[in-house]
Amino acid sequence: MEGWSHGFSQAIEQMIRDVENFLADVAEDLNDMIDGFAEVTEELADQFQQVTAQVEEGLNTLVDPILEAYLGFEITVENSIQPITHTVDPILNNHSACVGCRNYHGHSYNGNLLICAMHPYGWEDEKCPDWESTWKE
Repeated sequence: MEGWSHGFSQAIEQMIRDVENFLADVAEDLNDMIDGFAEVTEELADQFQQVTAQVEEGLNTLVDPILEAYLGFEITVENSIQPITHTVDPILNNHSACVGCRNYHGHSYNGNLLICAMHPYGWEDEKCPDWESTWKE
């Protein structure tokens, strides 16, 4: 009976060694796969960053001239209508002394109308001493 238990015990020990070897091989293979996956992921991330940078550069090359043209057009339009707005807006805001004045601002900030830097609340008399013509002479 002792020979049988000894043989059984050796078979179990051999099976445990085989399972340990198998699990060690699986773990080693998994580590290799994870390392390979990490390398591929890093390469893909680098390539993605390069492609993103190239796309961004291409979009900037395409969009920048359009934005510059738009902003230039907006400034041109604003400058060309400035004499008209400086002539009409003061009348609408009941500041007749400011009609046609280059210094007229007329924008509201937090509900407070700023007429101009010299006279933030406007000028009460008919003729402002700081009045300058909007129309080019």
